[in-house]
Amino acid sequence: MIPVVIIDDEPLARSIVREYLAAYPDLFVVAECGDGFEGLKAIQQHKPALVFLDIQMPKINGFEMLELLEEPPPVIFTTAFDEYAIKAFEASAIDYLLKPFSKDRFEKAVQRWRRQPAPERQQQQQELLHDTSVSQAQQERVVVRQGTHIRIIPVHDVLYFEAADDYVKLHTPDGSYLKNKTMGYFEKLLDTSQFVRVHRSYIVSVQQISRIDPYEKESYLALLKNGQRVPVSKSGYARLREVLGM
Repeated sequence: MIPVVIIDDEPLARSIVREYLAAYPDLFVVAECGDGFEGLKAIQQHKPALVFLDIQMPKINGFEMLELLEEPPPVIFTTAFDEYAIKAFEASAIDYLLKPFSKDRFEKAVQRWRRQPAPERQQQQQELLHDTSVSQAQQERVVVRQGTHIRIIPVHDVLYFEAADDYVKLHTPDGSYLKNKTMGYFEKLLDTSQFVRVHRSYIVSVQQISRIDPYEKESYLALLKNGQRVPVSKSGYARLREVLGM
């Protein structure tokens, strides 16, 4: 039997997927979940071979949930109309079901999943997550894992972002948190009038800067309101001057 997990906040949507899956005796639903937190636990517990995943859900959305998994399982996305997301799906060749979907369309998605090699699908899903991370929710918050806990950090609480090997460290008044993303990802995501890439390893909240001091040749230090200092490169200083109207 092949384990399947259904994650959708709408009971009717879950029941339709379950009904259509009845035509596939080798696919067995091991869990149904109403939000991303439940879905995360179910995936970790059951290690499904396939997940039917809604995107727009309360608490955390489908994309944010997948980002918290070290090895996301194969996914067939289910979604109401979202023009940006659908363009991303088509560009990455990942299959999705646009609600309301027919039994015939459902069957095509399942058959495509059966035919697609696992490494190819995993690569496409990673590309999809990168390309769809500019939703409104993700521009306003960052979802991180801290041990067994999940924290939702409002972007306006972040003092600055710092490159940390394969991660980015988010510095907040409550502490620091790691996110498995790149500085380029956050530079693209954040409001450029509020956050400035001042150095290849730092993005700082403009509201947190109390002053900018000369440091070494053609470089500077930004002194933050909490007393921390962030290095500012020549090009970063030029970007700051433009944003601050200096």
